[in-house]
Amino acid sequence: MTLVLAWNNVRSNRTGFAASFAAVLLAVTLVGGNGLVVAGAATRDELNGVMGLLVLSAVVSGFVSVFVVAGMLSLHVLRQRRTWALLRSVGMTPRQVRRLITAEALVVAVLAGAAGCVLAVPYAVLMGAFMRVTGLAPGGVPMEVTAGPFVLALVVGVAVTLPAARVAARKAVGVGPLEVLRESAAQRRLLPWPRAVAGVAALSGGAVLLSLVPQLTPADAVPAGLGATMALCVGASALGPVALRVLGGLLGAAAARLDPGAGMLARSSLVTQPRRAMSAASPVMLTVALACTFLFAVATSDAAEGVTRTGPAAWAAPVLVGSAVVYTVISVLNATAMTMNERTEEIRLLRTVGTKPWQLARMVCWETLIVTTAGTLLGTGIAAASLTALGTAVTGEPWFAYSLPQYAGLVLVCAVSGLAGGLAATRRARLGPLVSG
Repeated sequence: MTLVLAWNNVRSNRTGFAASFAAVLLAVTLVGGNGLVVAGAATRDELNGVMGLLVLSAVVSGFVSVFVVAGMLSLHVLRQRRTWALLRSVGMTPRQVRRLITAEALVVAVLAGAAGCVLAVPYAVLMGAFMRVTGLAPGGVPMEVTAGPFVLALVVGVAVTLPAARVAARKAVGVGPLEVLRESAAQRRLLPWPRAVAGVAALSGGAVLLSLVPQLTPADAVPAGLGATMALCVGASALGPVALRVLGGLLGAAAARLDPGAGMLARSSLVTQPRRAMSAASPVMLTVALACTFLFAVATSDAAEGVTRTGPAAWAAPVLVGSAVVYTVISVLNATAMTMNERTEEIRLLRTVGTKPWQLARMVCWETLIVTTAGTLLGTGIAAASLTALGTAVTGEPWFAYSLPQYAGLVLVCAVSGLAGGLAATRRARLGPLVSG
């Protein structure tokens, strides 16, 4: 019965689960495709170094997918808090709510896993061709379709989804039956204590790992540095609402000075709902932190060894880290769209008191730019800390190489994705009829 209800819920709310489906799909495709390439590369001793890069890329993709799926399912639960409250009010128990959300997540995981396994084969073929063109594997990678990588990819798909479903279910169970009557937009609790404890623990673990990186060999420092970056991202995301309330207030004050009407509305929204805003800022922070750590760690190692990459080889690291950027586009688009769509009635109310559609569009733009800036600042700080430790391990000095064009490109992708999602989600509320049909 629960599976039937979950299947019907997923079918009737495809938009709400679209980002989670895409994230799991990409995770399964990348893990399965990289697994096929690794299996082929294992037959040739000269490709041992390439295997390390592929495994590292798969690990990063899996981590990002857990992060994205957890964020998307949590947003979905928050958006439907009145639905859960209504179900609780008619007798559904917390255990039944948890089972329903877990079943919905498993339905998404199975569907996305099946599609990801189909796409893993052409992805592996493209990755093999890319490695041959860039010179990572001049003789090519022998490709053989075996069951092992597909089984691993399906397990990863389910393993990615279940922790996210548990987090989302915990939030849904916390919604009381009287929530259906609640109208206030104010955040009741900025930082629940379990989230605060988890955030402090993750930050502490990341800091300890970061302190050990300079003592490692250059070969071990890069994966350790990425691990520290991941831990710091988890901690910053958990504690982010506090930071975003401060950053949102400061950046919002500047926006309100530049554009009094729209900027003031954007600042008020961020200060009132910092947890909602952090849902959109988290993927920006994650991408900037992970992409910069990966890209500039490679650049730092090359600079220390006197290596200059030209031609196709120069694109090796950016393509391997491209999966994180793809996840960001999906996550930022969906997170911004879901948070803005939740404010449909608020935007219509602003129109009834005389706010013009173009003023509302500016408000959405300001809010998106402030959230993107906050996420960029947090991600940049995490990446700078990790890269400084990596640079010390590689060069003996607290220095690292970087590329301003690559950094600016990452920030631009995040900003454009957020603006597109926010403006598209609020278009009907800004320009449509004042009374919803």
